[in-house]
Amino acid sequence: MPVHMVVTPESFPIAGSFTISRGSKTEAKVVTVRLTDGVHMGQGECVPYARYGETVESVVEALSALVPEVGQGLDRAGLQNRLKPGAARNALDCAFWDLEAKRAGKPVWQLLGLQEPKPLSVTYTLSLGSPESMKAAAEKEAHRPLLKVKLGGEGDIERIRAVRAGAPNAAIIVDANEGWSVDQYKALAPVFLDLGVTLVEQPFPASSDDALLGLDRVLPVCADESCHDTASLASLSGKYDAVNIKLDKTGGLTEALAMRDAAVEAGFGIMVGCMVGTSLAMAPAFLIGQGAAFVDLDGPLLLARDREPAIAYDGAVMPLPPRGLWG
Repeated sequence: MPVHMVVTPESFPIAGSFTISRGSKTEAKVVTVRLTDGVHMGQGECVPYARYGETVESVVEALSALVPEVGQGLDRAGLQNRLKPGAARNALDCAFWDLEAKRAGKPVWQLLGLQEPKPLSVTYTLSLGSPESMKAAAEKEAHRPLLKVKLGGEGDIERIRAVRAGAPNAAIIVDANEGWSVDQYKALAPVFLDLGVTLVEQPFPASSDDALLGLDRVLPVCADESCHDTASLASLSGKYDAVNIKLDKTGGLTEALAMRDAAVEAGFGIMVGCMVGTSLAMAPAFLIGQGAAFVDLDGPLLLARDREPAIAYDGAVMPLPPRGLWG
């Protein structure tokens, strides 16, 4: 039965603003793919990311070029070699999975032969700001078991002290977004350990992360911008203790599943992460989060408006996504 693909750019407002070391934004700009065979509809979402040379326009263009091929029989298996890892492939790969599940009348986890997934405890991200504003944000979210804190280099010790004062009982991980130097890591790591920080994500630029080789990583380090798909794992050995798997980097659930297995086999700890997107982007990543040490799938919690139906987060608990949404 022929499949028709529709590619749609969409925007969802963020509650306030979201700030990292590279800048701030007030909306989540996503691209949605919908596949229909006339009876069933499958959908997927991606978040183009400028750090990887992606724009909404470039992703829409790449996907729109495949409309004829999808109509002529391009499937999920063929897609893996048709598009490179990245946001565009992610949206279409996840839409294929959703369509397969709808056609089979079974959830994706059953199609994969997995055990029924369980609810996950997720992080909540505090965006970069002044120590005072970050303390206030931490106080508001102090009931959560795990906070992820965006940092930017200068003033980071004051920021973490403020967050710890605001949320004295929460576990903390930090994300430097490539914003530190080696000297900053050496100065910050022991202080952060004393403040109860358990992990730092991507302290150095991906282009210069060889500096991690031989470095005494007293504060464990997780790869994000240095880590994309299974092929990138070999270059991370000896540098990182964990890897952050994001479907927008792997190019979809298909590669993310393979990457998770390979990363575990290679001895890396697993974080599953996300860009700021809707529940539709989080739903397939929920399967990768099973068994992960850190589940950073809080994108919808940062939005002022989500899709319908949406994932019904209960505080820090992420339940099984509704079948009417995805999978």
